[in-house]
Amino acid sequence: MAKIDLTIYPEQLENSVKRARERNIIIPTFAQMRDPSLVPNKIKEELKSIGLWDINPRNLFRITWKNEPKVKGGQFNGVNYFELPKSLTGVDARIIVLVGKWFPTGAHKVGATFGCLVPRLITGQFDPITQKAVWPSTGNYCRGGAYNSTLLSCTSVAILPEGMSKERFDWLETVAGEIIATPGSESNVKEIFDKCWELRATGEDLVIFNQFDEFGNYLWHYDMTGHAMEEVLKKELGPKGNYRGLILTTGSAGTIGCGDYMKQVFPGSLVGASEALQCPTLMENGFGAHRIEGIGDKHVPWIHNLKNTDLITAIDDNAVVSLSRLFNEPAGRKYLASKEVPEKLVSQLDLFGFSGIANLLSAIKMAKYYEMGENDVVLTVLTDSMELYQSRLTEMHEELGTYTEVDAAVHFARYLEGEGTDNLIDLTYADQHRVHNLKYFTWVEQQGKTYEEIIDQWYNENFWTDLQSQIDDIDELIIDFNDKVGLI
Repeated sequence: MAKIDLTIYPEQLENSVKRARERNIIIPTFAQMRDPSLVPNKIKEELKSIGLWDINPRNLFRITWKNEPKVKGGQFNGVNYFELPKSLTGVDARIIVLVGKWFPTGAHKVGATFGCLVPRLITGQFDPITQKAVWPSTGNYCRGGAYNSTLLSCTSVAILPEGMSKERFDWLETVAGEIIATPGSESNVKEIFDKCWELRATGEDLVIFNQFDEFGNYLWHYDMTGHAMEEVLKKELGPKGNYRGLILTTGSAGTIGCGDYMKQVFPGSLVGASEALQCPTLMENGFGAHRIEGIGDKHVPWIHNLKNTDLITAIDDNAVVSLSRLFNEPAGRKYLASKEVPEKLVSQLDLFGFSGIANLLSAIKMAKYYEMGENDVVLTVLTDSMELYQSRLTEMHEELGTYTEVDAAVHFARYLEGEGTDNLIDLTYADQHRVHNLKYFTWVEQQGKTYEEIIDQWYNENFWTDLQSQIDDIDELIIDFNDKVGLI
């Protein structure tokens, strides 16, 4: 039941092939995104004159963790990551972060949307000539969907809450075929789902790519983010290093799919899920509004494998917005330097977007709770950067006034040094099952899943591994598609 449908529809597939040939589109394989050394030299040469965010189909090959960190003309290198010092984290454990800014669109969600759209295109299940691709989202996912749709010459519809940051809407105006703003802000996902049902009822020919139940989202992160993390550890662990686990804030629960891969490679490692304290759905079956854009949406995503989730934490959104000022305001950076945070890192703190800051705090919680030492390693991800939140800094400056060194000292002491092990659950099997059961109320009662499916997802031991086994099948279909197009 979990498998992605790879049934071929020949007539629509021919439309996809024809469109790709006309628009000079070549699709990368999962293998090439994992290992860009496999990318043809011809394409690498073309990329030398192409900007990272340019609307150019060759940027499909930049959907990888391994882009050279350059705005234009970059090639490929190793995974973009760095380690955070104890002077910032306050813990002995080594916290290592993967950097998402150097994806096209500035966020790693562009990979998730590739995993959702491409299998439909290469099988003919999505017709780029007659159908629209609908991307319901709270921000970065619909940006990635609109971007990939444009690169693949598909018409897109972006849906996101009206309260999301101005940068998201401004950029979408230049890329998306249509933008629909729904009521509310980050956690108002039900309103997005309702809009999708309204669109279905119009009879318009469209395909809705719902990130919360699209297994392509899970599969891309299982493969790409999982392998990227494994490569980082091969470089960093050394003879004494001890990989303990990863922790990630959950929005669609796509990124946390990498935890399934990491548990297979490092049996016994931990996977932690984090959310906003103001919307404690996983923690307390709770609800609410919050300001950590990109996470926590008042439901449990269909694609979240709860059996592999060991820990739940909740992060105060006041901590996140306050640290965004500490990390980016001149007074904040000056104070951090006085606390012996290395100058090079201080200059890179704009690589932490809101969810990245929440991931940092979650990793600190995990390290403190499990009493990790100097040889223990925790991984997390910076999904995007403050480039997408500059308007939020302006808003805070207007509302709260000039940021001072006193503010910086307070925020450093309270939200970094003071981060504790409160608002945390070490999950038992019964806890995991409880959270899984919450899927029923969204997905079975509201969104058309069946009782049999939710039972199968929990009790079928092969549910997730059957899905993971499709990666090679998808790559074979991509290769066959490119052969039909005839541009390689």
